[in-house]
Amino acid sequence: MTSTRRLHRNPSFRNPTFLSTWLLWLVGFLAFPIAGLAGTAVGGRVSNPVSALIGGAVYGVVIGVGQVLVSRRRLDPLIWIPLTGIGMGIGLLLGSTAVNYRTTLAELALMGAITGLVLGAAQAVALPHRTRRRWLWTLGVGALWALGWTLTTLAGVNVEAQFTNFGAIGAVTFTALSGLLLHVLLPFHPESGVWLRSRPVTTAP
Repeated sequence: MTSTRRLHRNPSFRNPTFLSTWLLWLVGFLAFPIAGLAGTAVGGRVSNPVSALIGGAVYGVVIGVGQVLVSRRRLDPLIWIPLTGIGMGIGLLLGSTAVNYRTTLAELALMGAITGLVLGAAQAVALPHRTRRRWLWTLGVGALWALGWTLTTLAGVNVEAQFTNFGAIGAVTFTALSGLLLHVLLPFHPESGVWLRSRPVTTAP
């Protein structure tokens, strides 16, 4: 009797847990402060339509890149990144203009809702065809963008500086909750598994 080894797929790697996928998405919040620096460097303070449009577009491109990198290949970079830039630029332009660039809690929440709805609509178009009820992404991003600005203001951040977007507490909150929403709308399904384990197989001589 001889013994050989046969390779078998490891189910734990073929089907990464929800937690690991969500935690990877959560790491994407790091793109937000980088995007903020880039948006402010290019567009300056959000105090006029040009700065809002340009700064918002730059901000959107950076977070779009970050989200693609942590999406486990669920998002197509050729579609997601440019539409995120366009949506963020137009959204911030409309939102900041609607509140006349003021920075009270109510006005920033309204600006965030408008920005998020436009951004969410653009990203909803970029979601893959298999996405369930993609319109919920539009509503979710709108609500979470307003929440991000609300938390940032309540945390005592100097919002009078007219930043391109909310601060770290808003970024973490948005990323955590949007990761849950993305999982509902677009669950991660790995491609064909990887041969990872070997098991002994006994054969007759």
